[in-house]
Amino acid sequence: MKDRLILKGMSFFGHHGVFPEENKLGQRFYVDTELYFPLDKAGRSDQLEDTVNYAEIYEFIKQIVEQKTFKLIEALAEDIASELLQTYTSINEITVRVVKPHPPFAIVFDGVTVEIHRKRAPIQ
Repeated sequence: MKDRLILKGMSFFGHHGVFPEENKLGQRFYVDTELYFPLDKAGRSDQLEDTVNYAEIYEFIKQIVEQKTFKLIEALAEDIASELLQTYTSINEITVRVVKPHPPFAIVFDGVTVEIHRKRAPIQ
């Protein structure tokens, strides 16, 4: 399947990191998602109920990033992917990118990005 809904450059303030200061002070994180599911029905019907409401997806991801705390952005990405696949059964696959633009160490670069791709487990 190649149909996908992309939410790019979502910006949230979270408290993720290995160091206690990161958990206390928090910082900005950027999240991109690619949601793979059939878009043909919504394309023909022009009805919101035939797709996934991206405003809901945004709020869903915002709650995870801003309300939970993880040591690793890998764990944050995994939680976003698994929670979305569990909640939105029409989504077959998902790619999640989490960017931590200002890791707390003395290196000058544009940040670190984790990207994961997950598929819905086959029904047994």
